[in-house]
Amino acid sequence: MSRLRALWQASFNASKRALVWSSDDLMPPSERYIFNFNSKDELKRWHLYSDSEYGGLSSASLEITDSTAGADTSLTGVFSGNLSSDMSEDSTWRIRRYGFCGMRSKKFDGFIDLDAYDTIAMKIKGDGRCYISTIYTENWVNSPGQQEDNSWQAFVHTPQDRWQILKIPLDHYLPTWRGNVIEAKLEMNPARIVGMSLSVNAEGGVPGAKTGTGDFRLEVDWIKALRTV
Repeated sequence: MSRLRALWQASFNASKRALVWSSDDLMPPSERYIFNFNSKDELKRWHLYSDSEYGGLSSASLEITDSTAGADTSLTGVFSGNLSSDMSEDSTWRIRRYGFCGMRSKKFDGFIDLDAYDTIAMKIKGDGRCYISTIYTENWVNSPGQQEDNSWQAFVHTPQDRWQILKIPLDHYLPTWRGNVIEAKLEMNPARIVGMSLSVNAEGGVPGAKTGTGDFRLEVDWIKALRTV
């Protein structure tokens, strides 16, 4: 092949790759995995928290275990533990509510861009309790001096001992500050998501959900972003 023809071929191939990239960028796939609990390596992406950090006696664990997720037998994540309204006798903390646990993802490498998607979907099996799905975005709602990420929350009601695929439109997530809904018209920036979490409280939730202290268990197969429109 002549040198001129080789240069032409290289230029053609580069242009072709650029066109393919542009096409994928304009029309991303209709769904995107965010978390998939099919390996013990997934545990490295999460950390646990609970009221025990403030003198409470609640406890939580996260493990990967064999499960029958629908018709298939596979590995899934199990978030479980015990909710307690008691506090340690030597606690110096004074918080209003005890009885909460959560699993929060470690911060993404920078952020993930879900601007092309409109829904969060998760395949879960619960215990009848109401859980809270939280999306964390870069801080622009709160004061610039505050270090906390912005948080957007939605309830996740889990029928007992039955797998389901739950879909939550992004515009159903409400802006919150330390667990309280912000009474202002704010919109999430889905292009700058830095993390997610699932949590459970002993009290509160949707009507009909199981409440109170005691054991909890939530099994998670995967979490995805969907484009439905």
